[in-house]
Amino acid sequence: MAYQIVDSNYGKNWVKLLHVTRNGPEHTIREWEVCSELTLDSKDDYMSGDNSAIIATDSQKNTIYLLAKNHGLTTPEEFGLLLCRHFLAQYSHVNRVNILIKQHPWSRIQAADGPHEHAFVTVREAERGCQVRQLRGQQATVWAELNGLQVLKTTQSSFVNFVNDEYRSLPDAQDRVFSTVVSARWRYVCSQRLVDYDACWSAVREAILELFAGPARGGIFSPSVQNTLYLTQVRVLNRLPEVG
Repeated sequence: MAYQIVDSNYGKNWVKLLHVTRNGPEHTIREWEVCSELTLDSKDDYMSGDNSAIIATDSQKNTIYLLAKNHGLTTPEEFGLLLCRHFLAQYSHVNRVNILIKQHPWSRIQAADGPHEHAFVTVREAERGCQVRQLRGQQATVWAELNGLQVLKTTQSSFVNFVNDEYRSLPDAQDRVFSTVVSARWRYVCSQRLVDYDACWSAVREAILELFAGPARGGIFSPSVQNTLYLTQVRVLNRLPEVG
């Protein structure tokens, strides 16, 4: 019986990068983990054990290091686009490139006399990430991610009038603590050259916090998690034409 491989990819998982920019005594850092996945135009490596077309995962790792060294780290999205362009240009038998990037959150240590020039502390507020995918002959698609944003408010939240049947044990709550961990993922729909990826990511985070917390005095009421999610999505789409 003959079998068909419907889809395939292989690559290097989570290559660690730490990039330091030195402007005199003041330094800035970016720490990322990068995953590369390639799809080839042949399945001979799977079907017959022919390795002649395989770009070794170690070679993919070295490519990530070399491009980071030569071009620096600007935004995860821009570096993902750079990697896609490189693999498609360098290897004519690569049909698809998929890049995943996670950014680790670092912030300057606040010393007694102000922000430190070269010392940093991990800030576990939210983790930034992205996915960039490009097929040969097509424009790249860029998704951005926000993960692990833990939020809590002690009032201005309720949950009432939901399905009441023999499986329900949760009572109506007119006033409750609302605590959750937020993850968000969005796609950019305009030309990559026109997007300020840093500003867009910050704007999405700001919208999430605005619709969860509201004004400092009084806050904002949430009748359900679903309603808060919907209002946040609407605000992001209204504010950011780059997102679709």
